[in-house]
Amino acid sequence: MKNSTILRVMILGAIAIIGIIGVQAYWVVSTWNINEEEFDKKINLALYEVACSLVALNNGELPARNIVNRRTSNYYVVNIESEIDANSLEYFLQKEFERLALYVDFEYAVYDCTTNEMVYGNYCSYSPGAQKDLELGNLPKDDKFTYYFSVKFPTRSSFLFGQMQLSIFFSFILLVVILFFAYSMFVILRQKRLSELQKDFINNMTHEFKTPISTIKIAADVFLNHSAIRDDERLSRYAKIVKEQNQRLNNQVEKVLQLAKIERGNFELKRERIPLQEVLQSIINSTAVNAEKQGGVLKSRIDIGEACIKADRLHLTNILHNLLDNALKYCKDVPRLTLRARARDGEIRITIADEGIGIPKDHLNKVFNKFYRIPTGNVHKVKGFGLGLYYVKSICDAHGWRIRLESQEGKGTCIYLDIPEAQQSSWLHWRRFWQRAHLRLRQFTARA
Repeated sequence: MKNSTILRVMILGAIAIIGIIGVQAYWVVSTWNINEEEFDKKINLALYEVACSLVALNNGELPARNIVNRRTSNYYVVNIESEIDANSLEYFLQKEFERLALYVDFEYAVYDCTTNEMVYGNYCSYSPGAQKDLELGNLPKDDKFTYYFSVKFPTRSSFLFGQMQLSIFFSFILLVVILFFAYSMFVILRQKRLSELQKDFINNMTHEFKTPISTIKIAADVFLNHSAIRDDERLSRYAKIVKEQNQRLNNQVEKVLQLAKIERGNFELKRERIPLQEVLQSIINSTAVNAEKQGGVLKSRIDIGEACIKADRLHLTNILHNLLDNALKYCKDVPRLTLRARARDGEIRITIADEGIGIPKDHLNKVFNKFYRIPTGNVHKVKGFGLGLYYVKSICDAHGWRIRLESQEGKGTCIYLDIPEAQQSSWLHWRRFWQRAHLRLRQFTARA
């Protein structure tokens, strides 16, 4: 993953999380304010009804104003201008709170004119075994009224929090998401650092391989050109093996270096107008010789006329050789290959088929992955690094070509490569695309 991609993910993730935190905080605060306002309204209503009941009990009248007075967030003073029976007060308080579903602990006190003090009444709890708060009993008197009682709700905050269980639950979920995002970013950054170390190591090693590979090639050429070596069949065969294996190693190193360029983003294609017939014929000729050496055959059919494509000649040749080499390597007994090329709708489809060992269905979607090789236990008859098809897919993606693979285990593999013709203009490409889509829609409608 590129640094810019990770940076974008982190920035967008941080913005999203900040936005979600802001919305969640607004929701929690709003919920608290709504619950607090509702609680205050219910308390006012309940205390007013209690005051009415007490006045009716004494055949008196309520004062014109200032009946229920809120002194603090959890402390209320009720003015009734009439004598108060403490037992009746507790009964009316519990009755009204339960009617309004206010199952919240409270304590009350009544003002005594004779002693000019608040006479503590009782602590009423809806939670059996609950311990009283340290501030219980601290119910101050009020100098404005003569006959009044006060009510305090020491567990008001916990009661309101209890009404916000859903908001608290979602806040907890949000916290888990934030922690998971932070952990994911940590893992991604750590894995990227390890991946960069691995890439740097591989790149440095492959660059270091270039010098000994070149030296071995020169030495092998000197051996092969020496008359004494040519006259000795055994030494000549060994020298050829050295040169062939050196060339194979050089090809693998070049492939790794090219893939490293692609992944770093500084890979540039040298596109040119290429007559495809010429390239395909050259590749067919060289592959046919290799197939015949193994007792097999390569059949070909090229129906593209003078069609040309815009591509990097080197990489085009490499991927076609790679695909044909795979077909040769993964044959059963003798290779039987088929290469077809035909032009249609402004595109050239190259089909490479074999009758080899095939690919298990479970591995079809993984064969284009880097370093992936189909598991065969500890035995690998065909050597390689798992870079061939990854290189093919990378080059096709860089050119904008489509490649598709079909295979059946034990029956063979077929690869389809679709390349647009060079002379095709963009508007013609889209015109033909819609024509094909329209034709397929008509065929589907006719079948239906």
